[in-house]
Amino acid sequence: MSTNKEIAARVLTAVGGKENVNSVVHCATRLRFKLKDEQKADTVALNQDDDVIQVVQSGGQYQVVIGSHVSDVYRELNGIANFDGTAEDTGEKGNIFNQLIDIISSIFTPFLGAMAGAGVLKGFLTLALTLNWLTAESGVYTVLYAIADGLFTYLPVMLAFTAAKKFKTNEFLAVSLGMALVHPNITALAGQTLHFFGIPVIIGASAYTSSVIPIILAVFLQSYVERFFKKVIPSFLQIICVPLAVFLIMAPLTFIVVGPLGTILGNLLGSTYAGIYDFSPLVAGAVMGGLWQVFVMFGMHWGFVPIMLLNLSQNGVDTMVPMLLPAVLSQGGAALAVFFMTKNVKLKGLALSSTITAFFGITEPTVYGVTLPLKKPFIAACISGAIGGAFIGFSQVQNFTFGLVSILSLPSFIPQDTKDLSGLIAASIGTAIAFIAAFVLTFVLRFEDKPEAGTTNASDTPTVPVVSSGNERMILSSPLEGKIVPLSEVKDQVFSSGALGKGVAIDPVVGALYAPADGTITTLFPTGHAVGLTTTDGAEILMHIGMDTVELEGKGFETFVKQDDQVKRGDLLVKFDIDTIKNAGFSTVTPIVVTNTPNYLDVLDMNQSDVLQGEDFLAIVK
Repeated sequence: MSTNKEIAARVLTAVGGKENVNSVVHCATRLRFKLKDEQKADTVALNQDDDVIQVVQSGGQYQVVIGSHVSDVYRELNGIANFDGTAEDTGEKGNIFNQLIDIISSIFTPFLGAMAGAGVLKGFLTLALTLNWLTAESGVYTVLYAIADGLFTYLPVMLAFTAAKKFKTNEFLAVSLGMALVHPNITALAGQTLHFFGIPVIIGASAYTSSVIPIILAVFLQSYVERFFKKVIPSFLQIICVPLAVFLIMAPLTFIVVGPLGTILGNLLGSTYAGIYDFSPLVAGAVMGGLWQVFVMFGMHWGFVPIMLLNLSQNGVDTMVPMLLPAVLSQGGAALAVFFMTKNVKLKGLALSSTITAFFGITEPTVYGVTLPLKKPFIAACISGAIGGAFIGFSQVQNFTFGLVSILSLPSFIPQDTKDLSGLIAASIGTAIAFIAAFVLTFVLRFEDKPEAGTTNASDTPTVPVVSSGNERMILSSPLEGKIVPLSEVKDQVFSSGALGKGVAIDPVVGALYAPADGTITTLFPTGHAVGLTTTDGAEILMHIGMDTVELEGKGFETFVKQDDQVKRGDLLVKFDIDTIKNAGFSTVTPIVVTNTPNYLDVLDMNQSDVLQGEDFLAIVK
């Protein structure tokens, strides 16, 4: 087993080295890179690494899913390359949605663990009061509640620090603004109006404790104010005059404009969610329970974190977290079914361990290592999550503190004042329904028990003929990662007509072509744009990278094999620069055809829309 330092070193090399990294942070299971050029990253190598669960490219981030020990790997990575989580400005902003997701994840990720721990502790303290294990007046309760509740009470201070790092402004000036928002003199004026040189300053009913949006907006503006004064104030005066100028501008601006504006935006966001939830808690639960893991896969779940916190700060309760618990535990139920069904020893071990991690809210190993690669277990889990979420939504279960969504969240559904256990009971039933339904539905839907699953080394898996419906089939693995395009839609009559043989085309997202089977390189164009492979079973495979790319005369292509070379499935054949091809006006859609199709009964695809490199994608029926 590799050490964390070895894992960090391999990951750093695969993402293109330190010089290709703008920034890197980590969450519960992932290293979240912002790369200068994602094409330089060796995604296939990472996906084949036994210590990497999966690579996800979403929201402008290059996410390497490691598992629950990601913080240890991040520490070693930081030791090797001396990253500090800050980013260089490359000018590549992406669309507005990706920018928002990136901002939210960058601000909340650094202290997500602290929030989760504090939330769980607060929930268990409520459970202790309910079961009369502790009294609210006891010293034990007082001390533990201070740490459990303190983070959420003074949340603007935490947000100020991480927002300052994201917006590249002075962290301590930002923290000072956060402290001003939650200062006792301000909180004592909750619901009142004071005046600043005759200008009314409206303090909300709950002041700014536990608030989210006001401090983020304030720090964003601070970044511009600070940069302005650094330009106009002589350097020898900056150490005193810049902070003073920032305070004199930002303090009144925050309380007079930014704070009320942030409160209005927060109220609008909260009321929008409340309107949707009030329309039909059952439908809201079904949608959130069914789609939550899809949101997590694409990093979109960060957009819901402020809503959860706003619900808690504005209303004292949140209804979203309870609806998500079935979505998390259903993945564990599906993985447990895989454990009993699979004959693959490695997959069996991964399925059992990921079932356990799912109970504690860590689903990436479960999703990327087990259910998603097998497809049907993931579908079973999503359906079951929707059922459980609908039940919890219908029961209108409420959450009273923020925390990582896991089995440990259950005590958080007990109100501290009434100690009513009905919410905890309903949530337990809904979650149990989702877990059991996912377990049973996975058995019903079944799945293809592959020789390798999850994190695989494609080169270790030879092309194995399998018998199905009386005919022998040879299964080819995908030489590329990308979107499946029917051969009939390829904008080249020779390929689309089937004249060269049956197959499919792939629009690649990674510029690397790998061997789909064991065999011999029988054709290799000097330009590198086309490769012919004859498998050990006699199938002749032609892979043509892009359309009319021969006109590039090899520009953007790098070959790693020679004609007549013997190759194994998963061996790297060609690297190509997608941007170079597209900038030259050519399509990157790559047909993969069996040129001696008449020698076989049929060539069948797997009805996929997207495919990973190394994943089964064509079956040649003998």
